[in-house]
Parts: sequence; structure tokens; C-alpha cells
Amino acid sequence: MFQDNPLLAQLKQQIQENLPKKEGFIKATDRGFGFLEVDNKTSFFIPPPYMKKCMHGDKVMAIIRTEKEREVAEPEQLLEPSLTRFIGRVVMNKGKISIAPDHPQLKKQPIKARARKGLDEKSLKEGDWVVANLTRHPLKGDNTFFSEITQKITDADDKIAPWWVTLAQNDLPNKEPEGIENWEQKDDPDLNRIDMTDTPFVTIDGDSTKDMDDALYAHKNETGDFELIIAIADPTAYITPDDKMDKVARERGYTIYLPGRNIPMLPRDLADDLCSLIEGEVRPALCCQVTVSKDGVINDDIRFFAANIKSHGRLVYDQVSDFIENGNCDSWTPNDTISAVVNDLQAFAASRAKWREENAVVFPDRPDYRFELSEDNDVVAIHADMRRSANRLVEEAMITANICAGKTLKKAFGTGVFNTHAGFKTDKIADVLELITEHGMTSQTAETLATVEGFSALRRWLSAQDTTYLDNRIRKFQSYSETGNQPLPHFAMGLEEYATWTSPIRKYGDMINHRMLKAHILSKEPVQVPDDLVGEELAVHRKHHKIAERTVGDWLYARTLANEPEKGTTYTAEIFDINRAGMRVRLLENGACAFIPGPLIVDNKARIDCNADAGTISIDKEVVYKLGDSLEIVLTEVNQENRNIVAKPTQVFAEPPKEAEETSAENS
Repeated sequence: MFQDNPLLAQLKQQIQENLPKKEGFIKATDRGFGFLEVDNKTSFFIPPPYMKKCMHGDKVMAIIRTEKEREVAEPEQLLEPSLTRFIGRVVMNKGKISIAPDHPQLKKQPIKARARKGLDEKSLKEGDWVVANLTRHPLKGDNTFFSEITQKITDADDKIAPWWVTLAQNDLPNKEPEGIENWEQKDDPDLNRIDMTDTPFVTIDGDSTKDMDDALYAHKNETGDFELIIAIADPTAYITPDDKMDKVARERGYTIYLPGRNIPMLPRDLADDLCSLIEGEVRPALCCQVTVSKDGVINDDIRFFAANIKSHGRLVYDQVSDFIENGNCDSWTPNDTISAVVNDLQAFAASRAKWREENAVVFPDRPDYRFELSEDNDVVAIHADMRRSANRLVEEAMITANICAGKTLKKAFGTGVFNTHAGFKTDKIADVLELITEHGMTSQTAETLATVEGFSALRRWLSAQDTTYLDNRIRKFQSYSETGNQPLPHFAMGLEEYATWTSPIRKYGDMINHRMLKAHILSKEPVQVPDDLVGEELAVHRKHHKIAERTVGDWLYARTLANEPEKGTTYTAEIFDINRAGMRVRLLENGACAFIPGPLIVDNKARIDCNADAGTISIDKEVVYKLGDSLEIVLTEVNQENRNIVAKPTQVFAEPPKEAEETSAENS
């Protein structure tokens, strides 16, 4: 009788228009209800009937009303859907297809689906991985959620699923670009390549590396200074800015490195063969020659030139490290020429490292964790590889080369592809000053922290502290590294300018800098300069690559550690994040990340305080854990479906004696 009454409908609309509204994100629960998260401190309850119109992660405008003496939110308008394009697994129900999104909060909310035209729906089976687009949403006037399957990724039981799914999730290519039959050099006719095939360059790489993109030569002269030449593989000899391959490289941005495999930015016949600085093979290269003083200062005699070079030694990191550290290597004995080059390179690297320790910023040594996979993609072992002498040697050479490129591009053109870092976020400098003053550093001001010198001095002071607690806290106030076309400082490295050109096989930005350095050599206008969008494009590529690398790693860690909770294996872990729910730790033995929720630290929530701002966890008002602390843990749960690892400390915090509680109460 009242259902279609226009007066009642008008009255209802007027009431709703007068009710307060809030914008926020939907947080779903396993029990059907949810919350509208307005900010870190404000949330509103969403009853189950209202949750049927939205899903976890949706950004909505909601009406706030009072029901049963409680404020609740009713989502009214969709501002930004949680899902658009998404990855999920096929769920079959009585012959009908749904897709369970690959997200911990959405897996239990399968979305009805159909395959797009041209995709065989009958070929899809329970558990298969697919790509889908959300096509209907209740808050957009539709009756229900609905999706369209656009691509099948792989079968349910495919062992390579972690790689294929992750690449599809981040919209990344899953194979290298196709090459061409005959690559031809297309250098500017005026580019005169110097014949340096007699110079004893060496490459130093991993044992399995095929795309060797840098070769080094150093000679210590009579004054004790170092004459250094860095030769870099030159794909721009084969690829011009107008070539189709250049557009492919720009679309990819970087070579994709995932645990157990990589996907090159350039075709393998170019990256692993024609451009790779293979021992004994003549290759076109772009070179930088510079003198570095015995005190580690880079002189002003920077010279870039094009050359044809030949590697005289394909050296391996571990073998070179053994030779440097022990004076010999059981599996490798260099001839006198190579031995002299390696020794002079090591002496150069030591002088540069000392200079950077005293004048710039040196990052602490941390292990690189490496998965060793079997032929059928099972994890055989996880190795913690520490940076050794040879790694540091190559690193110092590359940093020196990139400093030289930054100075040259800044002076010659005022632009290029620069790596930059702005130091501290402007609105956080006061917090940094308060924190370091509290811990005894009084020489800094807001003005000095805004300079490369002041920032570097602070980082060196932090490195000298007994613990990494302050370092961990202050890093949260720093800006993020960026890539752009302006020669701005790189505070995090303590450098006035920094432009990478040493990995053009693997980075598109380095290809641009190669072309600009060639223009500098020729005293011509560059055939390509970076536009304002290049930095943003490269940043997006880098973000997706890092997410993909971390995601595959999480997947493999969950596979590898699945049975550890039953074994009760004890691990040493380092705290790298603290939030109000608990702390995140990294297992030092293998690099896996785990979450330790507050209730697994102590089962009485009244006793524990997880302070994200201070980076501490207190029990009974006493700080027991801080950022950077190491502790012993055991794993309690490894969820392979969600790729989550949960742990707890081995240390037990017992309830204080009642007498102590009573005494404390009396004193209060």
C-alpha cells in the first residue's frame, strides 16, 4: 500500500539529504559486517545488509544514521571501486562461474562472471587463475556484482603460477621482446670509436650472468693516483629513438628481476650476445675516463668517448673476493696483467669508500637473499649472500661513473635522466630535530638539514650509533628517491648530482643518458632528451617491478616455510616496523617477513602498548621492543593461500604478581 507512495519516497529522500555524510574506505570482516574507515581515528559500523552493496577497499560516500542507539554508516555513493581489473581464481557452482579475487579480504566473496567473447568458457576449471574486469556494482545502480573474464593466466596446479600470476597482476610482460634477424650498428657517422681492444678490461659478475654490461680497467700511477676507465655496453649503437625496439624498451622501462628468473628489457640476442661484454669478443662501448686521487677525490679530468673494447677476463664475484681477501683463490689464478688490474681496482675502491664514509653517505652492508630453485621450480635453498670485496669494488666503480655522468650532463645540457632524493619531508624536519636533539645531537638546525652536507653528516652520525633504533625512526621522515630530468641533489647518497648510465641493457633511462653523452662527445644537440613524463613512467615501472619481486618472494617463502610451525624451528628476526596491531619482522636466516600480532606477544591487551610513532612496544609500561631490535621467534601460522606468515616471540611475559599489582595500586 505504501510501497510506491511518492510522498513517502520524497519524505525519505528529504530525510537522507539532511543526514550527515562521511567519505571513507570500506573495511570488511569475516562475519558479514564492516566498517567505514574515515581516518586513522574515526570509523563507523556497517551492518551486514548494507555491506551487500559494497566490498572491502571501496571508497564511498556514506550516510551516517543512528540505529538502535548506535551510529552506523550506509554506503550511498561509490567514489572509487576497490576492484576494476583484478586477478582471481575460478569457482564453479552448479556449472556457473564465479571469480574469487586474489585478496585476503575478498577471497570469500566470489563475484559472478562470464568469459568475454572469444575466450572458451568451457576450458576454465576450478582453481584456474584468470584476469577479470568488474563490470557491475550495486552502488552504481546494478542489482549485484558482476565481472568479465578477459584472460586465462594458468592452470590451478601450475608450479610456475607465482610468476605468471604476479606478472599478470602488475600488468607486466612475461617474456622478453622478440629480436630481429640482423642487427646493424647505426652510430652517428661522426662518432669515431677508439680502438681499445688492447686495454686489459675485465668484467666482474655473478657466475650465471649473461648480460655483462660493464668492464673495468684501473692503473695506479707514479703519484699514487688511479687512472680509471669504465666501459659500458652500448645498445644505442643498434637502437635509435625512432626504432620500434626503442618504444618497446620505454614501455618496459627496466629488466624485470624476479626470484629464479628475469625478463629482459631488450631482446636476449642483443642483451646477452651482441651488447654483452663477452671475454675475447670485440664490442662497441661508451667509456668514461677519470683520475681519482689516492685520497678518493674524483678529479675534474672527466672524459667520455666511444670505443671498441675487448674483455680480457670474465671474472666472478666470489673468486675475485677470495683473491682480494686471501691473496689467492683455489679455483682461479689470474695472470700478472689481470692480477695487477684487480689489485689497482681494489685500491681505487678502498680510497673511494673511505672518502664517501667521511664526506658522503655509505649504506650499511645487508645480505641479499637468493632463492635456489630446482628444475621443476621447487625451492632447494635460500642463500644469504653478503656483499664482499668484489661487489664493493664494482659498486664504487659504478657510483664513480654515475657521478661523472651527472656532472657532465648538468654542465653540458642542464638536463638528463637524474636519480634524485630531496632529503627529509619539509613538514617532518621539526620532528627530526626534536628527536636527534633528545638523543644528544645539537649541531643541526632546520637550515643545515636542508643541505646535502647537513643531511649527510646526520646519516653518518646515525651510522655510528650503537643500535639502528634512531636510524629506523628517522627513515620514516625521509622523502622517497625519484627519477627526473632536472639535475637535483641525491641527499640519500650525499651527492650533488647522480645520473645512471651504467646499465643501458637493463634500464631505459640509461639509454637516454647514453644518447646525451654521445651528443656531448660530438658537440651536437642530443637526438633525444628526457621529457617531463620520463621520470614518472620510470617510477611507475620501478614500483610495479618491486611489488612483483616482493610478491613472488612472499609466495615462495610461504611454500618453503609451510611446515615450520609444526617443527617449532627457532629463528632470529629483526623488527623493521611497529604499528598499533603488533610488529613486522624479517627473519635474518632467510629474509622472510612475518607479522607478530600483539596478542601473541602478551595475551592481556591491557598490558601492551604498541606505539607506532615512538617505534616501541611496552608491556606493563616498560619498553621491551624497539625498531631495529633482534629477537628469537617461532612461526605459528603460514597461510599459503594468502602468502602470510605469523610468528610469536619465544620470550614469555608473565603476569606480574598480584602483590606487585596491589602495591602499584596503593602507590597510585
